[in-house]
Amino acid sequence: MSETDLWTLATIVGLACVTVLTRSFFFLSSRPWSLPHWAQRGLQYAPIAALSAVIVPEIVMTQGHLVTTWQDARLFAAAAGASWYFWRRGAGHAVLGTIVSGMVVYLPLHLGLGW
Repeated sequence: MSETDLWTLATIVGLACVTVLTRSFFFLSSRPWSLPHWAQRGLQYAPIAALSAVIVPEIVMTQGHLVTTWQDARLFAAAAGASWYFWRRGAGHAVLGTIVSGMVVYLPLHLGLGW
C-alpha cells in the first residue's frame, strides 16, 4: 500500500479543524441565541425533505431508470402507506401504521406475485 502524502494529511487535519470549530461554535459564546423565525420555520420541513429525498427515488426508480410498468409492488405499497397516513394523521401511531400498511401491501405483491 502506498504512503499517504503530505497534501492528504494536511487536508484531513484541515477538515478536522473546521469540523471541530463549526460544531463547537455554539459553545464558545456565553450569550444565549436563537434562530430567526424564518430559519425555525424552514427547519420544520427538514425531516420530511430528507425522508423524501431517500424514499422517493427508491419508489419510482429501478437501477437508475424510472419504473415503466404499473406492476411494481413499491407503487402500491407507497399508495397504501400514504392513504393510511392521511387517514390517521391526527391520531397516534400514524407513522407506525404507515409503515405497517405499506409492508402489508408490499410483501404479498413482491413475494407472492413476484412484482
